Amino acid sequence: MPSLMEALEARRAEVLGEAERLREQIAGLSEELSRAEERLARLQIARETVEEVLAAPSSPVPDAEAAGGGADAAGGGAGGVAVALVKAEAGLDVTVMSPEYQGIIALFATSGAAMRCKEVCQHLGLGTEPRHVEGMRSKLKRLVERGILAEPSSGLFKVDGRKQGW
Repeated sequence: MPSLMEALEARRAEVLGEAERLREQIAGLSEELSRAEERLARLQIARETVEEVLAAPSSPVPDAEAAGGGADAAGGGAGGVAVALVKAEAGLDVTVMSPEYQGIIALFATSGAAMRCKEVCQHLGLGTEPRHVEGMRSKLKRLVERGILAEPSSGLFKVDGRKQGW
């Protein structure tokens, strides 16, 4: 019968081997996770690029009203009303913008309050992780460039009523 020390040493070697096997599995899973995160980042960039191209005012988009995609179809509910108000009062056809931009414009048009990026994300039901906030900041800056929103102080956005005639 093996001595107690031999039994302990055998058990230690067994657990040591199991620990090494688990480390190898973790390393393999970490590599898989890195590859998946890289693909996800590339897809996010592609999505943002497509949204930017679709939201650009010079992009050829068929008349949304003629296609049955009026303000109610584009925004639905109170957001659709806000989009219709923006369109009617500002002479701006936001129905050709992506639904994300329509939601942002509807939020600002109905609230009238100045908000920071994180607040906009929260109101729109998006995440508040840095990637979401920075993506929103990019969209809000584009709307400032187009004269739809104003940035009265750094990081604070509001409707630019002077330019839009609201």
